[in-house]
Amino acid sequence: MAVIALEEMEFYAYHGFYPEENKIGGYYLVDVYLETPAEIATKKDELSGTINYETVYSICKTEMQVISKLIEHVAQRIFDNIHQKYASLQSLKVRVSKLNPPLGGKLARTFIEIEKKF
Repeated sequence: MAVIALEEMEFYAYHGFYPEENKIGGYYLVDVYLETPAEIATKKDELSGTINYETVYSICKTEMQVISKLIEHVAQRIFDNIHQKYASLQSLKVRVSKLNPPLGGKLARTFIEIEKKF
């Protein structure tokens, strides 16, 4: 097994419960951790034997462009799409972080993390 990670993918998106968040937007980070068999990739140097990072990034980018009230909803869509694309996954973790959330005080970020073993 191997753990493949894409960390701190940065997106500017328009998620938020408050209408002004949907107009102004903000910065978000997405982290994805995938546990998968990697014997073909490690022994034969074949992309078909592993997870294509480009595909995972594309899924994240596409879902981040869909305006949502809650980052929980965004994270679940990313999770579901990656899981559907890669049936060989042993586990999957998706974290969506909202940077500088409008909470009336200084706060670096909030995040939701969804993780499951298959």
